[in-house]
Amino acid sequence: MREIEKMLFELQDAEYGDFHSRLVPQLERNRIIGVRTPQLKKLAKKIAKERMVQEFMEELPHYYYEENNLHGFLIGCIASTPREALDMTDSFIPFVDNWATCDSLPAPILSSDRKLLRERIIPWLDSHEVYRVRFAIVAMLKYLIDDEFIKEDLYRLAELDTEEYYINMAIAWYYSFALIKQYDDTVELMEAKILKPWIQNKSIQKAVESFRITDERKEYLKTLKIKGRR
Repeated sequence: MREIEKMLFELQDAEYGDFHSRLVPQLERNRIIGVRTPQLKKLAKKIAKERMVQEFMEELPHYYYEENNLHGFLIGCIASTPREALDMTDSFIPFVDNWATCDSLPAPILSSDRKLLRERIIPWLDSHEVYRVRFAIVAMLKYLIDDEFIKEDLYRLAELDTEEYYINMAIAWYYSFALIKQYDDTVELMEAKILKPWIQNKSIQKAVESFRITDERKEYLKTLKIKGRR
């Protein structure tokens, strides 16, 4: 939509666009306008109730990276219930083409019905769509790893057999947080060494970089790295 596209270009920072393009290498540089995330969120709140937004949300696929991110933030602004947010996300995910847009999608409203969230996203782990699977993992990380955590989640992710980098990185990211928030159950999994070596080692690497893990635990986790294998 030209009107929203114009708004985005008014917020353009070309130098930031050059920098950010290196973070999403799967996208051509000319698809990145160069708008910072806080500005996109502010714009989403500003236009959420405008009549043109519905047309924009239905006009898929979007061309610009920032249009996709704005779409994600608009879901969070427009959806009045977790179910509505999940339905809107379900419809949009087939058009998501990069990890950064994907990771911006889990709307805060989803935290208000975590039972429904679990029921809806766990089946998505079996999807053939890379970013549907990644969305499910990121949503688990954001909303199902504290009081809503169940040990089975650790083993459910361990069973995912894929060579997709952006899925495996999300799994490692999840485990690194699980080592912070659910240490005993997660370290038990690491000790069993049933994860792919790359995922286990990357999870530990990320965990030991956290200030929320004690030095003693960090030293022990380093001993659980799987050597000589990737």
